[in-house]
Amino acid sequence: METRSELKKRARKNLKKHYPIFLVACVIAAFIGTEFAGSLNITKVQKFPETVITDSKNIDKAVEEALNGKEQESKERTDKLKQEIIEKDKQDTSKILGRSRGVFASIVNDFSTGSIYVTFIVGMNSIIGHPNITSIILIICSLLLSFILWFFLGNLYQVISRRIFLEGRGYKKVPMQRFLFLLRIKKWTKTAWTMFVTTAFYSLWSLTIVGALVKRYSYMLVPYIVAENPNIKTLDAINLSRRMMYGHKWECCKLELSYFGWMILGIFTLGITETLYSNPYKVATMTEYFVSLRKLAKEKNIPGVEKLNDKYLYEKASAEELDKEYSDVIEVIKNSQAKIKKPEGIKKVVAEFLGISLSDTKEAEQIEQEERKVQKLEIFKNAIRGKEYPMRLFTIPEKHQRQKMDTINYMRRYSIWSLIAMFFIFAIIGWVWEVVLHIIVDGEFVKRGVLQGPWLPIYGYGGILILTVLNKFRAKPLTQFIAIIILCGTIEYFTSVYLETIYNGQRWWDYSGYFLNLHGRICAEGLLVFGLGGIAIVYIAAPLLDNIIKKIDHKKLVTVCCILVILFAIDNIYSRKVPNTGRGITDYQAAVKRNIDIL
Repeated sequence: METRSELKKRARKNLKKHYPIFLVACVIAAFIGTEFAGSLNITKVQKFPETVITDSKNIDKAVEEALNGKEQESKERTDKLKQEIIEKDKQDTSKILGRSRGVFASIVNDFSTGSIYVTFIVGMNSIIGHPNITSIILIICSLLLSFILWFFLGNLYQVISRRIFLEGRGYKKVPMQRFLFLLRIKKWTKTAWTMFVTTAFYSLWSLTIVGALVKRYSYMLVPYIVAENPNIKTLDAINLSRRMMYGHKWECCKLELSYFGWMILGIFTLGITETLYSNPYKVATMTEYFVSLRKLAKEKNIPGVEKLNDKYLYEKASAEELDKEYSDVIEVIKNSQAKIKKPEGIKKVVAEFLGISLSDTKEAEQIEQEERKVQKLEIFKNAIRGKEYPMRLFTIPEKHQRQKMDTINYMRRYSIWSLIAMFFIFAIIGWVWEVVLHIIVDGEFVKRGVLQGPWLPIYGYGGILILTVLNKFRAKPLTQFIAIIILCGTIEYFTSVYLETIYNGQRWWDYSGYFLNLHGRICAEGLLVFGLGGIAIVYIAAPLLDNIIKKIDHKKLVTVCCILVILFAIDNIYSRKVPNTGRGITDYQAAVKRNIDIL
């Protein structure tokens, strides 16, 4: 058996190699309460902003009144609390955490005043007809919901975490998709049941002093065993853990105690050192300990050890094995790369960095089709090269995604004329969107925007910049979403500054009073809409529109685009002298005072 220093040395090496994903795995565990919950003490000493705090006594009273059938009184109480918040907020609309306008502000107010709970209880009372039965149902539903969340998430998260650490010790890369590996092999529920039974057994043993101390170590390896073989039977996993830990419990206890110094440091740093280092370090060490016990169990051939059958966690697959299992992928990549005729010079720079095609239509389409095949198989490249665990060689293969090429190919390059056409489409849709919102909210038609024409250029510029400037992020939807929010926020903020500068402080939008706003120029609510809208543009709208635009006769398309550009230029020149202003367009100070929700 290896010494503690040897185990820790290897653990430090693995942690250095995979620090980001190991850190994320442990932070998630702390947040959902599976492990290391005490590490987040730093968050407990933080105070919520004063604008979010509401009278808790009145909230409790309102909920109590609703449960006792005093529905009118409870509604009046929460309505009064909300009105007090809005009136107070209207006195200082420059606050970042605005509470008087917008959907986010309304949601925050509903939760912080208890209005959401009162509304739900009143609705339940009206259906059931008896407050006492409502109370019982609410308690049962709360307990059931808590159990479901724990059973399908917190209960099995250790298995996911241990799988990530096990793969990390043997491979250079561990993809973020590994957090969902149980779903991909369809063993999420089975794993949840195994961990539930393990927890139930330990809970029963914890009723005795000896059982609470000893059985903790007896069952300690179950998450590792299931992480290696999610298909193992529940009792087989528990019994195998007991056999592997036989004679090693005190040894394991001493290994844990060797982190006492890190625990003390964590207390003095309010959990910062634990969160940033010692938690993943400890798990990495315990992973090495499991591997060491596994090797010993294999040598002794203890009963059930044959179920630890994932050899590729501990040794790399040979080139022959990888070539055989991924032969279809290798063949497609080779053939596609051979067919692809890459653009050169300025065409190459513009195509690769901005996603704009300067080639003729047929040539561009051929390049797109071949590159699409390669891009859809990129996820296998690291496995083929031996840099990450080859899931096709796992004992329970992942369900391969269908390689059917769909018509909505978002990994494409757009022509100049297609981008011009989409600029005006997005600008006009944005104008229609805001006009319709005003009709719904204020009951009147308002011609939105600084220009006289039926378009809002900020939507057009935003859409085109998302497709070009953020072209490199298109293969990663989450990164794309974050980048869209940052880009749109920047555009909206500085467009607001620019318009105020050239029009003597006149504003065409003002988010003062919205929850999480910056100088009234941008707000979280608007950026979230832009983020979701941008995702829809990148992955759905733009590809579909491009398909339609490509079917238009090229000469007709060029003619229409040129006419629109000329009209847009004339509108910009004219509106520089005669901007579009008036009620519902630039009267934001009056709107705020009247508490009119412009959006």
